[in-house]
Amino acid sequence: MYLLVVVVSLLLSFGPAQSRYVKDIFKKISEETDNSIERDKPVSAIIEANKHAGQGLDGAVIIFGDIAVATGLQNADPCTAHGCKWKRDRNGKVYVPYIISNQYSPEEKGVIEKGLKSFEESTCIQFMPHRGQSDYIHIMSKSGCFSYLGRQGGEQVVSLARAGCVHFSIVQHELIHALGFHHEQNRSDRDGHVKIIYENIIHGKEHNFEKRKTNNLGTPYDYNSVMHYSRYAFTKNNKPTIIPIPDQNVVIGEARRMSPNDITRINKLYCST
Repeated sequence: MYLLVVVVSLLLSFGPAQSRYVKDIFKKISEETDNSIERDKPVSAIIEANKHAGQGLDGAVIIFGDIAVATGLQNADPCTAHGCKWKRDRNGKVYVPYIISNQYSPEEKGVIEKGLKSFEESTCIQFMPHRGQSDYIHIMSKSGCFSYLGRQGGEQVVSLARAGCVHFSIVQHELIHALGFHHEQNRSDRDGHVKIIYENIIHGKEHNFEKRKTNNLGTPYDYNSVMHYSRYAFTKNNKPTIIPIPDQNVVIGEARRMSPNDITRINKLYCST
């Protein structure tokens, strides 16, 4: 604001040529300021980042685009098949221990920590540095962005590859998976809200659109959820694979942070008394 006042004052006092010079300087400063702000990507960027996801992931495979499951459990929902919630403390908080790999730069680590911190601002979830707890998440840069679904027991990987995954929305997305939540377009009631266009899906990727027996916690379907993929997810021909209904023009898969419904679900599952 102070810079703007100074520039306006100079423009009023200078002639045309000098004014143009000041405007050019101000434009350059503004561009540099804009470029210094984190350019976050929408959650739809996960598909692009995960073209080779899961390579080198011992004893597990990737399903539904970015959910890791133990080999042999591809047909089972690893969260509803057994207890997957993180434990709630007597004080009402749910502490989830984490380790961040030293693979990341200070800037990348800052983005990840911002994502971790964001949960305690609106939920009872508090991610905390690992201090020897038996169950914890280990955030590291592997091939792509992915997470196991809910608490698995012991160390569990949350992959945020340095190439394409270290963005605020994607950090939140993968952490919500780690808390036990599935994708929005895989909800048990999704057919009343989106239409899946199977003829546009890459052959062999159709399984990513299977419905699951999700616990929707009495919350409405949410096109703005950070857990919703875009209309072109896994497209083979640049045509939509997910179309909102009845309004086909609704934006999906472009969330850059948790929606109010995402927060409500976390609170209902973990924080309600």
